[in-house]
Amino acid sequence: MASLPDAAQVIAVNTRTSLAQPVPELPVLDVERAQQHYHEVLGFDVAWLWPDKEIGAVSRGDVAIFFRRRVAPFEPAVHWMFAPDIEATYRELKSSGANIVEPLEKKPWGMTQFALEDLDGNRFYIHHD
Repeated sequence: MASLPDAAQVIAVNTRTSLAQPVPELPVLDVERAQQHYHEVLGFDVAWLWPDKEIGAVSRGDVAIFFRRRVAPFEPAVHWMFAPDIEATYRELKSSGANIVEPLEKKPWGMTQFALEDLDGNRFYIHHD
């Protein structure tokens, strides 16, 4: 005969809290330079900069990105971001001077995507399923 879970197990299963989306932290040579680039070229707002200028953030809608100053050489980060209107996003970023490293195209696996890199080599694959 199977035993029923005790009350503590039932409560633990039903008390999970919610989590928001993760915030990436990108390695950069200069936090202020990265913030300026993301603001002027990628349409982000500068959110904050720590007084020692070692870490800062930008945001655009519900997306936040942290930057942390690193000494070269460092490995750039790779992120995937969904765009509800992929064609409009591509046109916007291309016209603003973003470094598009892979053009917009429908891939054999069914996603339409393009890729861009920032000044420090961090790559973003922007996609729509």
